[in-house]
Amino acid sequence: MASLITGAGPKTSNEISTGAEEQTASGEVKNTWSVVLYSLEQRRLRGDLIEMYKILTGRENIDYTQFFTLAPTHHNTRGHSQRLYVSRSTLRLRQKFFSQMAVSDWNGLPQSVVDASSVNSFKNRLDKYWKDMGI
Repeated sequence: MASLITGAGPKTSNEISTGAEEQTASGEVKNTWSVVLYSLEQRRLRGDLIEMYKILTGRENIDYTQFFTLAPTHHNTRGHSQRLYVSRSTLRLRQKFFSQMAVSDWNGLPQSVVDASSVNSFKNRLDKYWKDMGI
C-alpha cells in the first residue's frame, strides 16, 4: 500500500486498489480520476467568485453592501437574479479592488450556478460550467 502513496515500486496483483485506478478487460490499468488544472489567473478568479458567493448569500459575516450594489433586476433581462451593479472607476488602482475585479465575471454566470444551495455545490457547478464552456 505504501507504494501507492509514495509512487515507489511496481504495483503487484496482491496490492489493494484505491479506486483511482481501474483494470480494463485487456489487463491494462487506467486512471479513473480526472484532475482539472487551472492557471493561476483562473484559480484567483475562482477564489474571488467563491468569496463573492459566500458574501452575497450571507455565509460570511460581512455586510455585502460594503462591497457590492445589487443591480435592479427586471424579469425580461438576461442573467441571474443576483446581478451586481458595475461602478465606474477612474483610478487604475480601484480597478484592482476585490469589489471591482470579478463583478463582470459574476454577472456572466448562469442562474443555475448562482442558485447553488451550498458552497461546495457552487464550486461544483462553477467547475462544470467552465468545463462546458471550454474554459
